Amino acid sequence: MAFAEAVPRARSGIPGPDDPLWYKDAILYELHVKAFFDSNDDGIGDFLGLIEKLDYIQDLGVTALWLLPTYPSPQRDDGYDISDYMSIQPAYGTLPDFEAFVDAAHSRGLRVITELVMNHTSDQHPWFQAARRDPSSHYRDYYVWSDTDQRYRDARIIFTDTEPSNWTWDPVARQYFWHRFFSHQPDLNFDNPAVVDEMMRVLRFWLDRGVDGLRLDAIPYLFEREGTNCENLPEGHEYLRQVRAEIDQAYVNRMLLAEANQWPPDVRPYFGEGDECQMAFHFPLMPRIYMALRKETRTPIVEILAQTPEIPPTCQWGLFLRNHDELTLEMVTDDERDYMYSEYARDPRMRVNVGIRRRLAPLLDNSRRRQELLHSLLFSMPGTPILYYGDEIGMGDNVYLGDRNGVRTPMQWNGDRNAGFSRADPQALFLPLVIDPVYHYQAINVEAQRRGPSSLYNWMRRLIAIRKRYPVFGRGDIEFLHPSNLTVLAYLRCYEGQTILVVNNLSRFVQPVELDLRAFQGFVPIELFGETVFPRIGEAPYFLSLGPHTFYWFRLEKSC
Repeated sequence: MAFAEAVPRARSGIPGPDDPLWYKDAILYELHVKAFFDSNDDGIGDFLGLIEKLDYIQDLGVTALWLLPTYPSPQRDDGYDISDYMSIQPAYGTLPDFEAFVDAAHSRGLRVITELVMNHTSDQHPWFQAARRDPSSHYRDYYVWSDTDQRYRDARIIFTDTEPSNWTWDPVARQYFWHRFFSHQPDLNFDNPAVVDEMMRVLRFWLDRGVDGLRLDAIPYLFEREGTNCENLPEGHEYLRQVRAEIDQAYVNRMLLAEANQWPPDVRPYFGEGDECQMAFHFPLMPRIYMALRKETRTPIVEILAQTPEIPPTCQWGLFLRNHDELTLEMVTDDERDYMYSEYARDPRMRVNVGIRRRLAPLLDNSRRRQELLHSLLFSMPGTPILYYGDEIGMGDNVYLGDRNGVRTPMQWNGDRNAGFSRADPQALFLPLVIDPVYHYQAINVEAQRRGPSSLYNWMRRLIAIRKRYPVFGRGDIEFLHPSNLTVLAYLRCYEGQTILVVNNLSRFVQPVELDLRAFQGFVPIELFGETVFPRIGEAPYFLSLGPHTFYWFRLEKSC
């Protein structure tokens, strides 16, 4: 798998000193190019439009952009059905436009993370079209074929709403092909060395263009073995170690982010011994944050983090509240799933596959306090926080749109035509704007919130700025406190002599709490948002009173 054409240890182009652990201090901003800003009035966002809005992203304070797929695609799965790995979807621009975007982002100190969908292609990809037409084609073994649909019967069906089987009959090939997702997305055959080499060429192609990180979509499903559930197989980890070794040999400070929607013990191997992916999403934590909020008890959060194994010191969890997909409920029990549906998705239209297709603000009934509280958790838990575009202004959704499109609507820039997203005919937009009375773009938009000092947007800017001042949030350990009041979630974050105390009230009512802080006797808590000095810690339990759905971040300093 050696490719001599890559420049050894190539930098991405980001200015400043080298930091191989940059992702530990990062704050990621996830966006869809087509949903952000339209520069050519065709109703679809593009790279030139994204370049125009980079100053906004820089001003928000985030440090890295995660772009959803931008490859050529039939768009039957919002770009995750790729028909060409080495180009750009024409509606989004050209390859030079992408390169200009990367340069513009780097010049502002913003790193760029893109998608790499390794597991499958579109059925319109030239590889698949050649494979299905000719059994003797070089590309036939690029995919997994069978004369029967009874193989790998222990593998679960992921898209239960639309797919009755993981096998689909192809009338041209006169065989079944394997797919873990939609039937128009045939899985690649990673037992074929030619496929492995193709993927390495794709990796190098984008890393050579300055990409700082790659999100590896659907990474647990690359290999199939009879008698298993075809997930998390040893062959997949061996392949990831090969990929990581190739990248580390040729590039500097690049990052791999694993999308593995699994229980924490099953995700842990994707870090390897620090020789596979540097980051992985913590999927099971996210629904339990919502459960803890609605049940008004810290137990779901504490229990799932207690089940989370230690990871290598060079690795990091990726944390999120919402993203472009449904709020997945795969990693919860049946009873927990029923509870989440009853509390957060009573209308069946809010459900898709095994999850809830809603944005953050509607999930929280547009409560400002609850949005702030959950962002406090997101930004103070161990890991790297990921913010979904529009959540910084409290954007709404549209449950009447199909699939997961209701959370992928155009960014709301102002109250003018098309929310300032595009000058196209409103009917030409790739998706309709949110015009719900509560979340209407004339009420919820960037321009209005920038003008309001107390807006959610300006509060988010302050939260991000505070997080960036304290490396302990991205690199420190966590120690939970155990007050008798279960509605209060309190923990210490410690790193290189710095200690932060975080106290969260999960209840909708005022709550008292007594904290055992005897280990910090003589220290003084200083609240981080206002630099307010609180009473010195003594031998007695430390008493605090918390308003409904409020939180404190304290810096503990020795008193003089």
